[in-house]
Amino acid sequence: ILIHTGLRIGDALQLPVDCIVRDTDGAPYLRYLNHKMKREALVPIDEELEAEITRQQRRVTDRWPDTTPTLFPKTKANPDGRKPLASSTYRTALARWLTRCDIRDEHNQPAHLTPHQWRHTLGTRLINRDVPQEVVRKILDHTSPEMTAHYARLHDTTVRRHWEKARKVNAHGQEVTLDPDGPLAEAAWAKQRISRATQALPNGYCGLPVQKNCPHANACLTCPTFLTTAEFLPEHRRQHQQTLHIISAAEARGQQRLAEMNRRVAGNLEKIITALTEDSRQKDTVADAS
Repeated sequence: ILIHTGLRIGDALQLPVDCIVRDTDGAPYLRYLNHKMKREALVPIDEELEAEITRQQRRVTDRWPDTTPTLFPKTKANPDGRKPLASSTYRTALARWLTRCDIRDEHNQPAHLTPHQWRHTLGTRLINRDVPQEVVRKILDHTSPEMTAHYARLHDTTVRRHWEKARKVNAHGQEVTLDPDGPLAEAAWAKQRISRATQALPNGYCGLPVQKNCPHANACLTCPTFLTTAEFLPEHRRQHQQTLHIISAAEARGQQRLAEMNRRVAGNLEKIITALTEDSRQKDTVADAS
């Protein structure tokens, strides 16, 4: 519930057993009391979470069939099931689970998590999926847009850092260097963000400024403004295999021009795959050594 809806731990533990409501189309929502804002709120949920909540409802109503228990009642000293679990009980159980599973952070130290981090996880995931900030604000029930904007700033910083660190090659497999500290760094990143948002390709990004018209019928691997990174290696490998099949079929039918056009694409794919695979291996070697 915490990671799917972004509820605060106090609100989640106070959920009534009948916390699911539906709209006219039958879509499920979680109804809860936002204690911080002192108001009732609704958040949409998916079928997976609805099924989990339904199972929990059955468990508690089977144990307390003659009363109306809360969704998460205390297991002891709670004869009618109406007393909810304390947040300290959840935090203790979470810490015990982390220890038992030996969850560690990036420094190989025992991980420390708080229930509120699940809320941050949802906010970050929604922003990463390009969900509008106003929609994210309503889902998290923030009082002001500034609270939600924090996730957008965090997302932009993270994406920019990964983009600057990633090795970028063009359609010929040649490395492209972008100076993150140059005088045009901010403007260049703004252009890159616009390109990623409006000209994203299945296997890379278009580096052509959005103010210019593309002279190509489609964004392909013979375009001089094409850029790509190692995250698209699986797509490049699939396209390389498909291109080889096209070349073989074209040669068998005597379509030499079609075969020649695709040989150029296949050649560029081979250069791209070689360059990006070498970069991935170097990173793996460094990671193993550390």
